[in-house]
Amino acid sequence: MIYSSTMGRDSRSRKSLGSLHTHIKESRVLMVGAGGIGCELLKNLVLTGFGEIHLVDLDTIDLSNLNRQFLFGVQHLKKPKAVVAKEAAGKFNHSVKLEAYHANIKDSQFTVKWFKGFDLVFNALDNLDARKHVNRMCLTADIPLIESGTTGYHGQVQIIKQGATECYDCNPKPVPRSFPVCTIRSTPSQPIHCIVWAKSYLFAEVFGTSEESSPELDRSENPENEIANLKCEAEELKNIREKMDTPDYAEYIFEKVFNRDIVRLLSIEDIWKSRPQPMPLKYSKIAQEAKDLGPEIAQEGHRKWSLAQNFVVFADSVERLASRMLRLKSVAMEGHETPIMEFDKDDEDMLDFVAAAANLRSCVFGIELKSKFDIKQMAGNIIPAIATTNAITAGLCVLQAFKVLRNNLKQGRMIFLAKNADRAISAEKLASPNSKCQECGVARASVDAHVSKATLRDFVERVIRQGLGYGEDISVLSSKLLYDVDFDDDLDKPLKELGFGDETLITIRDEEGDEVGHRINLVIVVTNNEDLKGDMITVPGRLEIPRKSKSEIEESNSCRDMHQIEVGINNAATAKKRKLGEEFTIIEDRPNKKRAVGREDEQDFVIFGDDGTITID
Repeated sequence: MIYSSTMGRDSRSRKSLGSLHTHIKESRVLMVGAGGIGCELLKNLVLTGFGEIHLVDLDTIDLSNLNRQFLFGVQHLKKPKAVVAKEAAGKFNHSVKLEAYHANIKDSQFTVKWFKGFDLVFNALDNLDARKHVNRMCLTADIPLIESGTTGYHGQVQIIKQGATECYDCNPKPVPRSFPVCTIRSTPSQPIHCIVWAKSYLFAEVFGTSEESSPELDRSENPENEIANLKCEAEELKNIREKMDTPDYAEYIFEKVFNRDIVRLLSIEDIWKSRPQPMPLKYSKIAQEAKDLGPEIAQEGHRKWSLAQNFVVFADSVERLASRMLRLKSVAMEGHETPIMEFDKDDEDMLDFVAAAANLRSCVFGIELKSKFDIKQMAGNIIPAIATTNAITAGLCVLQAFKVLRNNLKQGRMIFLAKNADRAISAEKLASPNSKCQECGVARASVDAHVSKATLRDFVERVIRQGLGYGEDISVLSSKLLYDVDFDDDLDKPLKELGFGDETLITIRDEEGDEVGHRINLVIVVTNNEDLKGDMITVPGRLEIPRKSKSEIEESNSCRDMHQIEVGINNAATAKKRKLGEEFTIIEDRPNKKRAVGREDEQDFVIFGDDGTITID
């Protein structure tokens, strides 16, 4: 029966695709992400007959996934998406080989060499960082990538090929929204400020990981005395946390955060000269108003609750969460860390707590209240997913894959999906690579090295200078600066001691140039090879590295002008600060050869990530 079904499907596919059908059956593809697009896309790939499909996804299945991720059911809750998707989709076509990995695509096991084993990669991710990583790996491995994404009724599909099309990073992505910590803690003016406070501060302090010893607080630039006040607040909450097993636990929390903390804020008169003053809440007074209300109000998630109703839900959710925490503590093994809770938008107890706490804070500051449903969306940074959008986008991915497998990129398109009365789907020709892009506007090479024996000097002298013809003034970077003309302290260290592993990506910047111009950045993939004999590092063959045009060099120099700054190196000696591309900044005390390398420091912010998390950084 299975044989007959498979033969029938192959017959129809062969008629539709012609010679491409054989190529598809012999192809080996990677799909990253098994969520909304991923479920639809895996189904399409399996039914189309792609010979071997490898699937990577880090997540487990939540209740909120089930309205659109049709490969999953209630029986699969909390199970790995990749594993369940493989089992479900495998039933559609038994002739397809499926491999599932419940893992992070950024894990070290997924090397450039591993990526090179595929004919095509599909991205079905909702995480900006992971998408950028897969983009980088596919460019380095020179494997075509079909990138896709959806937001509500909008969708997008893009073909990415090293040297032929623009990549995911060629165009800047929207900057995540952020709010200063002092706004969240002291002067909220929007519902989202109160929601972030309830989720990332209050919930974390009461049931999660306390911030009392957070090193970020010491580097913040909050108003004078604010750091001391925040530490005092954290210490007070810690003491309250010790009373979790008492019947008045909710009252202790309420009186602190909605009364005493607000009275303290009111004492800072300068804050309220240009903004409305908050109103402290009294537990006993609101408890009297809410005496006839029951906790069942929490089930009415689409309604906006009154002050008294929020009070009831707050007290009840504290009791529920406290009971859970005490049970966790009772079964925790002696000598192990104290159990903590992490916010989960699909956990009703946690969501009730955050929703009620956020609305109570909104009452204090005269801010509009929100329904529990709205707060869930905002706390999880959720844009409602539309199953139809995912399905259409996944179908377009496969159609574009056909053009890639035919090696016909001229017919490939950048496709956009929108809820539009005139045209739901629009397309445009694939754009050429952006020469200024930090990912695809670079040259690439690869070498093998015995990282335990080869030194940084071997890499700099034999590979970069002798093998590739670079001059003296170069910068060598991994996730940190390894070498430049003024920083040669680590030249005689083995590569392994400098963080080189089984596979390491190194960027070479030409700081000197010649009469022709500066070379563009070079990315070298260094692969550990312990079988090397004699020379402990290989040298790449002849490599022509393109040069920057004169206008590009001038523009780059204008963006990297050195300027004098005072830093605490060697008794506040005058140092120089210069840029190394978009990410790195070097602070140099040249007379003393001291160096600080890293990203520009920022104030403390609450940051909303593309993956849906909200963190205080």
